[in-house]
Amino acid sequence: MRHRSLPGSSGRVRPMRLLGDPTLHAPCEEVTDFGSELARLVEDMFATMYAARGVGLAANQIGVDRRVFVYDCPDDEDVRHLGHVVNPRLVAVGGELVRGPEGCLSLPGIEAGTPRHDEAVVEGVTLAGEPCRIAGTGFFARCLQHECDHLDGGLYVDHLTGLRRRRALRAAAKAPWAAGGA
Repeated sequence: MRHRSLPGSSGRVRPMRLLGDPTLHAPCEEVTDFGSELARLVEDMFATMYAARGVGLAANQIGVDRRVFVYDCPDDEDVRHLGHVVNPRLVAVGGELVRGPEGCLSLPGIEAGTPRHDEAVVEGVTLAGEPCRIAGTGFFARCLQHECDHLDGGLYVDHLTGLRRRRALRAAAKAPWAAGGA
């Protein structure tokens, strides 16, 4: 039996883009080249996600303007979901709207109760250009929605209002990684 290497094991950890970086606030471009450069990107994304101890990572979080995300995320039943999606589209959300804690590798150390649907379905393609459909519930559904938001130029703080939003943005402004942070 042949053992496959773990995703990211041959990847290079890339610098993370943080809140305020223009790359995070613009919709990403569709992937049209399914060659070795895309495979290298996905491998680097896994390496970067694991190094940052995340459960998902969108390409624009490492400064690449392409519609790709990777994930290694449990659902609420602790079932592990591992993979990638190229040119993903959030095609369905459902279930309850749940306000749960959400953070982001592009806003390290900052978390806020963010409303997300408890069910989500994403369609896209694989590295080989084969169609794929990923359905998630609970925490994994939150991850799918979060990563699709990134590729559309959004962040979880865009879903916050009032005091929650002000607190998250104030914490981000004071964070050591922020320009002018403490």
